[in-house]
Amino acid sequence: MADDIGGRIEAWLARCPNPESDPLPGMAQAGLLVPADSYMAIARMKAALVERTGLLGVGGVWGGRQMVGRYFIDGFASEAQRAAWRGKAASVAISEPGVGAHPKHLRTRAEPVASGFRIAGEKAWVSNGPIADVIIVFAMTSEEAGRKRYGAFLVPRDTPGLSMREMPGFHALRPSRHCHLVLDGCSVPAEALLGDPGTAYERMALPFRDQEDAVGTFGTLGAFRFLIARLGGDSEEAALSRGGLMGLVAVFDAAATAVVADLDAAALRDGSAALVGLRVLATEMLGRARAHAVAFGTTGDGGVDTILGDIEAVLNVARGPRAARQIRLGRGEAPGRG
Repeated sequence: MADDIGGRIEAWLARCPNPESDPLPGMAQAGLLVPADSYMAIARMKAALVERTGLLGVGGVWGGRQMVGRYFIDGFASEAQRAAWRGKAASVAISEPGVGAHPKHLRTRAEPVASGFRIAGEKAWVSNGPIADVIIVFAMTSEEAGRKRYGAFLVPRDTPGLSMREMPGFHALRPSRHCHLVLDGCSVPAEALLGDPGTAYERMALPFRDQEDAVGTFGTLGAFRFLIARLGGDSEEAALSRGGLMGLVAVFDAAATAVVADLDAAALRDGSAALVGLRVLATEMLGRARAHAVAFGTTGDGGVDTILGDIEAVLNVARGPRAARQIRLGRGEAPGRG
């Protein structure tokens, strides 16, 4: 996938009537739905897609599909599961309405039955859920001394009892779509269990947060590259402002590249301090970009306001846990997983 990134994107755009509403048409023909061979390949293509379109949501639709496939299917699936689902659109359902993704508060259960498992519960903010072929559902399988144990289950979208509706009130990051998921006694075979029983939250869910954050930095990178090309002003002051932002983006690029390289080398530390720094730097860059747009205006199309809003939306995701991680770092403690 690393070869001819620009050519693949142009081949896709030539076949896609409207990326702002539905980016999927033309992606298969352009070779964009083939599973990537590394996290760096996902990261670089994600950055290029956002830079070319000015839509962080396009990077989210494409990158989310690639990330879930590479991490969950390639990383934990059995040979039979990979044969069935590798290369298909998969999404992951962990968070629940009103409680987020905290393992103490999740209520979705998977009860063992003669045919396998029966899953009941609700999930919220399932990214790419409306376009997924299969949902990886985290559900409690047992409770030991007050500690909940979780399994991850491959639930095809046409499973009886599975229904979804779009999440209301969130209009950023288009055309990325999220859904509310209801599992009303969904029956799945024993072979639907992904990985070892009872360990899914510790072994899968927690590490995935940092992996998502690491690759996600490249979506932000692509957004700032798109933005810089449209920041206006011909004066020396405007050039000084734009040059400062360009310098920070170069630093962000170098740090993000190092983090994803560590991820591919299985050397990314849990709760990486570099991920804290990248988030802080992105916030600083966003403030500078907004100030420049106000002081010197913008050039080009009207996508500047959209991309500024999308960057802010990304930085607001999981703000509380990320702030807690930053506080731990400031106290000289290990940041931990946010």
